[in-house]
Amino acid sequence: MRADDDEALRAFVESRRTALFRSAYLLCGDRHEAEDLVQSALVKVVLGGRRHGRLDNIEAYARKTLVNTFIAGRRRFWRRERAYGELPDRPGNTVDTDTGLVVRQALARLTARQRAVLVLRYWEDLSVEATAEALGMRTNTVKSHTARGLAALRAGMAEELV
Repeated sequence: MRADDDEALRAFVESRRTALFRSAYLLCGDRHEAEDLVQSALVKVVLGGRRHGRLDNIEAYARKTLVNTFIAGRRRFWRRERAYGELPDRPGNTVDTDTGLVVRQALARLTARQRAVLVLRYWEDLSVEATAEALGMRTNTVKSHTARGLAALRAGMAEELV
């Protein structure tokens, strides 16, 4: 790999890290998990850039790597476990009318693929075709994930606001 390729990767990481973090935060819903996700994705992007020699569209490669890393992390068994020292006697009141919090809580209830599709379509403002290409799906699959995700998001937000 040439020195100018290394410099291009370094410039990309410096300029796009914040944008990738925003997308990762919307995917994860947690700041620390989003930072870990961006770090893992950027390591994969840098190693992939060195392995392949050059990347034609590093932005798309980084976005796809970020989403794929997020989805792969959600498949792991340990992500489904919740350890508690003591169980609470009764659930606390979690109603909050802060719109950002309500949206994040509703996003957290979606499947990983639905969340990824919604973030890429409406936050990153990608077309259906670009989203399908980034996720390795057919356009019909992106459309159905979008419709189901929006319906679940609306239902979740309505539930949170009641």
